[in-house]
Amino acid sequence: MKFTFSLPILLLSIFTFGQTRKNEAASDSVKTRTLDSVTVRGYRLVPVISPLPDVHQTFIMAGKRSEVINVQDLPVNIAEKTGRQIFARIPGAFVYDMDGAGNQVNLATRGLDPHRSWEFNIRQNGVMINSDIYGYPASHYSPPMEAVKQVELVRGTASLQYGAEFGGMVNYVTKSADTSRQVGYENLTSAGSYGLLSSFHALGGKVGRFTYYTYYQKRVSDGYRDNAQSKSEAQFASLTYQFSRKLSLRAEVGRSTYLYQSPGPLTDSMFYANPRQATRSRNYFSPDMLLPSLTLNWKAGRRTVLDWVVSGVFGSRNSVEFEGFANRADLIDPLTLTHKPRTVNIDRFNSKTSELRILHHYRVGNVKSVLAAGVRYFDNDLHRRQQGRGSSGSDFDVSITGNWGRDLRYRSRSLAFSVENMFYLTPAFTVSPGLRYEHGKTDMSGYISYLDPADVPNRINHRILALGINAQYTFRHARLYGGISQAHRPVLFKDIIPSSTLERANKDLRNAFGYNAELGLKGQMRHWLTYELTLFQVQYNNRLGNVVLTENSTSYIYKTNVGSSRTNGVEAYVEITPIHSDRVVVSFFTATSHMRAIYRNASIAAGPDNRSINGNSVESVPRWISRNGLTLTYKTLTAVWQYSYVGESFADPANTVMPSANGAVGSVGSYGLWDFNVACRLAGRFTLRAGINNLANRQYFTKRPLFYPGPGVWSSDGRSLVASVGMRL
Repeated sequence: MKFTFSLPILLLSIFTFGQTRKNEAASDSVKTRTLDSVTVRGYRLVPVISPLPDVHQTFIMAGKRSEVINVQDLPVNIAEKTGRQIFARIPGAFVYDMDGAGNQVNLATRGLDPHRSWEFNIRQNGVMINSDIYGYPASHYSPPMEAVKQVELVRGTASLQYGAEFGGMVNYVTKSADTSRQVGYENLTSAGSYGLLSSFHALGGKVGRFTYYTYYQKRVSDGYRDNAQSKSEAQFASLTYQFSRKLSLRAEVGRSTYLYQSPGPLTDSMFYANPRQATRSRNYFSPDMLLPSLTLNWKAGRRTVLDWVVSGVFGSRNSVEFEGFANRADLIDPLTLTHKPRTVNIDRFNSKTSELRILHHYRVGNVKSVLAAGVRYFDNDLHRRQQGRGSSGSDFDVSITGNWGRDLRYRSRSLAFSVENMFYLTPAFTVSPGLRYEHGKTDMSGYISYLDPADVPNRINHRILALGINAQYTFRHARLYGGISQAHRPVLFKDIIPSSTLERANKDLRNAFGYNAELGLKGQMRHWLTYELTLFQVQYNNRLGNVVLTENSTSYIYKTNVGSSRTNGVEAYVEITPIHSDRVVVSFFTATSHMRAIYRNASIAAGPDNRSINGNSVESVPRWISRNGLTLTYKTLTAVWQYSYVGESFADPANTVMPSANGAVGSVGSYGLWDFNVACRLAGRFTLRAGINNLANRQYFTKRPLFYPGPGVWSSDGRSLVASVGMRL
């Protein structure tokens, strides 16, 4: 063995060894010192709105307009779910402001119907919450906004993946547990004008392989109008077990319920005299919904993900009302010395769904591709009981005397297949063709007191093939996207129920069918400009309505497909940030849309005759909707000054301008509203929110309903104040 000797290295080693021994000896006589703590602070600016990624969970989002609203960071009125504030940065978002208590979100885009957001596929954590997709697709289940982390919204070209909704998809993503601790607690308490008091409590954490999160919320309000009290509760529990890094199972159950005393519609003269007055004191509405689900997520490989969701929507929708137009007073009968009996309606929902989805990345030669496929089965059984003779009392009482005027079952089954494939023709250019096929049927059975039993049963077949394609080209700081996707909406329960012996329903009703088309450009210029501009068209064929027919010299109302409509529009979002530093950010945004929705080849019943409505505007579609805001952020303090403008619209397909004596028809005037909200985080654990809604106290209304909750003017809320205190432990 041969060694190499180096004198410098040897001397250095001896010196280092000696110095080390000297330091060790000296350290015995040196006292220990404790250094002062140092706190490093940074201010993270979370964008209020951002797009979904090209591939999101098991869905392809490339080529579509999508938005993610970070609700938990917004200085808005979440206690009352004020839609014009929550969806302020969504151009074209139309919100009904008929219930300031915040019981429901009534949202639509692109000229569709906002009634309980039923033009959308509504989800919570990816689980469908529409009450009955084919029977009554409204979302009666309504999670509290205090529990929502973010809202995901995808426009109508997503209908191939989500199903029978022209609007697209809205997904409420709830907050989740802090997995760094076993127990975490959050409280958010709000108080405001008109007796508002809301309290939200949440617990969450991680123990071993289990992650849990649960909340309880309760809210009460006297309401802006007389006789408009509201009480709501919501509970939720989520438990996830992580079998491995690739496999997890999540069990969730949510419940929402509220009791709303409905103040009734007004005539125009009543509204202008006193918009806070009520025409009813004995009307109530109360849904109670339960949403259980199981979600299995399996990363089957580096390129494959599988999601399987089994869920249900169970519960009831109850109403007790003294029916009639606004000018029909609810008075005590001088003969009986009591009020007249009210009408009781009860819907019971029993909807079960199983949805299996898979996403797979693969290559064919040099072409990278992503395949998203799914199969969904649902079995819905809607039991509708209506026109029951209720009590003459004033409390919420759903008991009846005698038989129901209508006792019907609406049973639907459907099996749907969808597939979409995204091809990367270049790293920047993708094309995504897809299709969806639904096969199912709906059977209506039961009795209607004023009809021959042979005229009641009705069967509707659903065999629908829908095609679509989307494309996207990505630049350095922008992306150009566009596509067209066919969509359909099934015949709803209400569409085929004759309201009297003078009405009949077509036994061969066709589902509404059409398409969504869009072309958009989204981009950013450094930190000072963000923009998105989208042109769109919505074709809506086979709309349902009433026409007059004559048989054997006798005229009657025939419920059938009456024509089509087309909506052309542009959606623009621009945000300018002239000041952007580590501590101070000043920005201005505008979310503006212009829409023109026109009936084509359509006619409706008008008295004893039919009336063409070709060229008429579709009801409840304002030409202009513009929301604009100035945002100031200093460290952890954020303030937003917002102005919302909604243009004039019509209440009926006939485009009646002059209001009727009962307020049921007439134009819906334009209005502009100012809101101011501020939020601040303190010590990392506390959050303060405060806001003034409708600062100028503008008296306005957004709708004259054609059906529930009653035809006429429904006043929206005047000026109100709301303050919230939040705490995390």
